[in-house]
Amino acid sequence: MRNLSGNQIREEFLRFFEEKGHRRVHSSSLVPANDPTLLFTNAGMNQFKDVFLGAETRDYSRAASSQKCVRAGGKHNDLENVGFTRRHHTFFEMLGNFSFGDYFKRDAIKYAWELLTSEDWFGIDKSKLYVTIFEGDAAVPRDNEAEQFWLEAGVPKDRIYELGAKDNFWAMGDTGPCGPCSEIYYDLGLAASETGEDKPFGEDDQRYMEIWNLVFMQFDRSSDGVLTPLPKPSIDTGMGLERVACVLQGKLSNYESDLFTPLLAAAVKLTNFAQSSELREASIEQLAVSDEKGAASLRIIADHARASTFLISDGVLPANEGRGYVLRKILRRGIRHGRLLGQEKPFMHEMVLAVRDEMGEAYPELKDSAERVAKVVLAEEQQFARTLELGLRQMNEETLRSGSQAFHLYETFGMPLDFMVDAARDAGIEFDMAGFEAAKEEEQQRARASWKGGSQKSASPVYRELAKTEFEGYTSLRVDGAKVIALVKDGVGVNELKPGETGEVVLDATSFYADSGGQVGDVGWLYSADHNTVVAEVSGCKKPVQGVFAHAVTVKQSIAVGDTVDTVVNGEVRAAVMRNHTGTHLLHAALRQVLGTHVKQAGSLNDRARLRFDFSHFTGVADEELQEVEDIVNRQVLANTLVQTLVDVPIDVAVHELGAMALFGEKYGERVRVVKIGDFSTELCGGTHIAATGEIGLVKLVGEGAVASGVRRVEAVTGTGSLAVFRRDADVAKVAAQFGAGDADSLRARVAAQDDEMKKLRRELEQMRMKSASAATADAASSAVEVKGVKVLAQRVDALDKSQMRNLVDELRGKLGSGVVVLGAATEGRVSLIVGVTKDLIGKVQAGKIVGQIAAKVGGKGGGRPDLAEAGGSDVAALDGALASAAGVVGELLG
Repeated sequence: MRNLSGNQIREEFLRFFEEKGHRRVHSSSLVPANDPTLLFTNAGMNQFKDVFLGAETRDYSRAASSQKCVRAGGKHNDLENVGFTRRHHTFFEMLGNFSFGDYFKRDAIKYAWELLTSEDWFGIDKSKLYVTIFEGDAAVPRDNEAEQFWLEAGVPKDRIYELGAKDNFWAMGDTGPCGPCSEIYYDLGLAASETGEDKPFGEDDQRYMEIWNLVFMQFDRSSDGVLTPLPKPSIDTGMGLERVACVLQGKLSNYESDLFTPLLAAAVKLTNFAQSSELREASIEQLAVSDEKGAASLRIIADHARASTFLISDGVLPANEGRGYVLRKILRRGIRHGRLLGQEKPFMHEMVLAVRDEMGEAYPELKDSAERVAKVVLAEEQQFARTLELGLRQMNEETLRSGSQAFHLYETFGMPLDFMVDAARDAGIEFDMAGFEAAKEEEQQRARASWKGGSQKSASPVYRELAKTEFEGYTSLRVDGAKVIALVKDGVGVNELKPGETGEVVLDATSFYADSGGQVGDVGWLYSADHNTVVAEVSGCKKPVQGVFAHAVTVKQSIAVGDTVDTVVNGEVRAAVMRNHTGTHLLHAALRQVLGTHVKQAGSLNDRARLRFDFSHFTGVADEELQEVEDIVNRQVLANTLVQTLVDVPIDVAVHELGAMALFGEKYGERVRVVKIGDFSTELCGGTHIAATGEIGLVKLVGEGAVASGVRRVEAVTGTGSLAVFRRDADVAKVAAQFGAGDADSLRARVAAQDDEMKKLRRELEQMRMKSASAATADAASSAVEVKGVKVLAQRVDALDKSQMRNLVDELRGKLGSGVVVLGAATEGRVSLIVGVTKDLIGKVQAGKIVGQIAAKVGGKGGGRPDLAEAGGSDVAALDGALASAAGVVGELLG
């Protein structure tokens, strides 16, 4: 068996299949393109999904790739297991070879066995390998074919095992392509056994490790469950790089391979886990023996650093929902395990650079993005530290007794579960683990529901079998004689749309551009065969399936499948959109010039009214920088530079020779369109553009701000839109003159000065209210009542806001020395309550319990820490009575 590095294994795999006539295809983004049913790319076949479905064709019928994958949310979620097992990862690489109606079982099996066992390739000992086939069921017979081909390849019959549909039948979804599969397993030996017993294949999952799955896509499952043989059976295989590296390097765990050891070493150094020089020299295996929990934390940090680095590099950013939420969980889990190892300071951002150093050769994009990614991670580390501090303030005995509240801390503030369990034990209370788990399961169900289409097809079945639409809109705004090939109403195909109805029209040819790349679809009209009568108004166009254009219409005259129509795009609207789209390209290049080459597009919208451009950047853009960007863009406009569109360019030539920028979230084929604006801007783009920059007229920036951590947004107008902005500014200048301000800048200065004066007056008013309240309660201590040895002071303070009430509570607790303070205020029909308990009494009575009972009397509820708690209510009339009941409430709680 050859001892190959992870990088060598990846290269040898791809080279082997290239020699077998396969096209080497670069890994697609971790954000699936045009597939809302997937949270993340989680298998090598994802980027070929439309090819397998027949919705897309490529100029090759065999492919091989090493696909970066993430399984950390939705249906496929390994997050909680990562670090504690030998083989679970959030990020991994899937080696795969694919046949699109070319070769089938015999060749797929022959190739796999040759690559694994030939001395020219991996050279794995055949006696260590086992294979499985589908045992058959009522719908599909036993896969005797696969068994025969394995025997032909040289696998002994006693090494071929049959398994059921759970293990050996694959399906893309409830309907569509499916078929039996064969899995290849490697025997890691007795040392890997779960129990130390010498168990046979099939009875020890740790010892016998699956390394490769060969899927034989040979059926199409209909909605009624009937399986029909596919006219072109296909092959989809997947082999985990981490697992095969574990095998070829003679290890028992993926984390012991060279794909992880440098990252584990970096984690040891950055967390100061191994204090002694002896431990610093130790291997991860030796560290695991001395401290298994610590070693698990190191594995988590290494794995999560890989996942975070690649996700952010592919455009995902930490957020509170969707993909960004999963990324945030991954990052915070890594950070938390660094804290468990004693590292309180930010360190994960430095792990990003370690990932770049190890994987930059295979994924060159990391070399360009690592600095940007590290900044995003550092910002998240700093924010998490602040959030964790807030979480600690929220944690109290009541929270720890309530599993749902504890889960809220876990989910919202990232409060570690073991931290809360320990805190409950120290407080002598029982942590509500059952309630916590129930709340967690409920949240996971919500998350799964939000991605419930994860295993389904990308588009409604009504579109999938349709022929592709010929798009002629690059060269003409009109196409005559287009044939209606489908009509869709409410997601269902119909034969006719009647006057007044809305729906979608699919044609065999069109001049309408469909929503893509941030550019909105065209609007316009469909004319009848007489070229004169409007059949339908088109309000937009989209591509529900690659290559199929669906026109959103309001019907004026009946239209039926088989009719011919003329497609006529509204030229005025198209021109306005094109001005904005070309302006976006100029803006992107200018931002990179002014702010730095870390700037990358993170989203855009180009419609008739304006352009919106999101980009990676970590601070606000100063007015002077925006002015410089605007100047650079308009110099390009005034130069009237030719806008060239190069078509059918090989993607490698476009990126590496022409220097074209590929944009986040876009799906590119093997051949692409390149939009080139002189020497100023070169981008991959399938949109429509003006012929020369002078047609833009003028670009005027109208806004800049943050949209997410590490992402800024600028908005701008062009053409007549910029004229409208100048007219508005002229009106402002007129107003300025009326107020004697001279110009707009002077008017802004005057308004700002008045605003400052207003703020000053508000502060003075608040101070006066606070002094008045303090004076009114100067002898409050003497008006406190004593209940079972505890002083209770209840006061109504309508003039104060919540922050002032908190300050007053602190002041009154100080005057009491020992006791309970209850304040209430009524403002604009709402009641605010706050309760403070001095530190010496919180063992006897808690503020949260007091405020809860008082709030119930004013139609509200609330809670908080044992020493300070707040509540709200809606019954203003009941406030005085509620405050009068405070002493009684405290007395009841004191028992």
